[in-house]
Amino acid sequence: MSSITTSDAPRGFSASEYMTCLTGIVWREGLRFLHQRERFVSALVRPLVWLFIFAAGFRQVLGISIIPPYETYILYEVFIAPGLMAMIQLFNGMQSSLSMVYDREMGNMRTLLVSPLPRGFLLFCKLLAGTAVSLLQVYAFLLIAWFWDITPPLSGYLTVLPALILSGLMLGSLGMLISSGIKQLENFAGVMNFVIFPMFFASSALYPVWRVQEGSPYLYYLCAANPFTHAVELIRFALYGQVNWISLAVVAACTIVFMIGAILAYDPSRGWRGADLREAKDEGSDPGCHGNCAVLHGRARPIRAILTGPTPRPRCRRFRWRPSGPARRSTRPRSR
Repeated sequence: MSSITTSDAPRGFSASEYMTCLTGIVWREGLRFLHQRERFVSALVRPLVWLFIFAAGFRQVLGISIIPPYETYILYEVFIAPGLMAMIQLFNGMQSSLSMVYDREMGNMRTLLVSPLPRGFLLFCKLLAGTAVSLLQVYAFLLIAWFWDITPPLSGYLTVLPALILSGLMLGSLGMLISSGIKQLENFAGVMNFVIFPMFFASSALYPVWRVQEGSPYLYYLCAANPFTHAVELIRFALYGQVNWISLAVVAACTIVFMIGAILAYDPSRGWRGADLREAKDEGSDPGCHGNCAVLHGRARPIRAILTGPTPRPRCRRFRWRPSGPARRSTRPRSR
């Protein structure tokens, strides 16, 4: 007699299933961006105000000497253009993390995180979608800046793309890490002010670092340790077909650290599960549902069901599934 051996090991996900999840998350972020037109306008108005008004007032005050990657004297508008590009990505990363706080309050984040796909892959898809949105905003800014005589080499529009992707991932992962510790949407605005403005002003976005060193050596060391400074320099050199290897290493290392921190912060065994159990206990629901009662009881659908079709309905200890329609038998006694 031949014995048949069966394996109960879980089957891994195929590449098509990973692509389905990635496409769904990116498509959702794209639709949200298209429906929020004021978000696109505000993302462009902010750097254009700095370019048209601030640069015109400080053009004669802040002289720019010949520093790499520039080979001659340049206007102040040309110098601050890479910093404004990085500013667009900084604000977009915080806006994307703001949407995560909103999804967390509305319950959509739980629907995303209960997917059977790896949690790190889901967060990376969310981060990649936010980076793609920031790229559209940056190139729209470059198109408008071209009419303001900010004309880098034509090849620079392509060589700057990898630098923009890497810096967008770093700033987006930083915003994702910050959003993991914020419970309410109202508290996020204050946190943004304490993160965005110190990072932006204590960098080389608006003035060269050597000028900061002349005024305050301590502030110079702070600017040199700022990851946003290295993101600006990486974009500045890449826009002219060069590579700043120190900035590349710092941005890549910060991206890995921030992303790992965000994945660990959104791990239910560390930060989410305890909060969900406390919320379930306060609401009077069953703690055995592990905070996912909205999904188990039919008020929300797992993301896998949204992307790939209906799935078998999960069970819960409090709510037992009963068939509906003709298959359901009535328990009432028939009247004679």
